[in-house]
Parts: sequence; structure tokens; C-alpha cells
Amino acid sequence: MASFVPTSADTLEDQRLYTSARLVEVACLDCLAKVGVKKNSEHHTSIQWTGEARQACPELGRRSSGREGHPACPRLMASIESAVREGQVSIGAEDGY
Repeated sequence: MASFVPTSADTLEDQRLYTSARLVEVACLDCLAKVGVKKNSEHHTSIQWTGEARQACPELGRRSSGREGHPACPRLMASIESAVREGQVSIGAEDGY
């Protein structure tokens, strides 16, 4: 199966905007794991985990390894909601991202 490797500057910029633009670092108020967070709407939250954050989170440590789809750690979600209430994380897509 062929893979797509972007080479044009416009495509690379679109990729950056889609995957990492507007990510705000939020630390879990419980275990202090730091993740990147973006909220495009009240009901849509993107969370980018690093390997370090996954190791720091005891909730994820109890789960099986791999790229399984699962609900986020409830303590981290509470931390994100707190960051939104405090204005640290804005809600709403900008320029489609």
C-alpha cells in the first residue's frame, strides 16, 4: 500500500495546522502529566499524548498498551474542563482548525 508523504509547503502547513496548531499544554491536576489540548467545540476535545505523559498517568498505566480507542482519563478531563473554565483553553476552531 502506498503511503502519502507531503512535500508541498501548502500541504505541510495544512498538516501542521490540523495536527498541532492551537494546542495548549495542560497538566493533569492529579498526576501532573502534560498533554496538548485543543477544543474545536464544547463537545470536541483533541488530546495529544506524549510518551512521557502516558508513563506519568496511572490511569493509562492500568490499561493495555497499543493504540486502542478509549475514553480519556477522568482526572485529566476534569483538569481540561478546569483549564477551559479559567480561560487557558479557548473553544472554537480558527480558520477551520
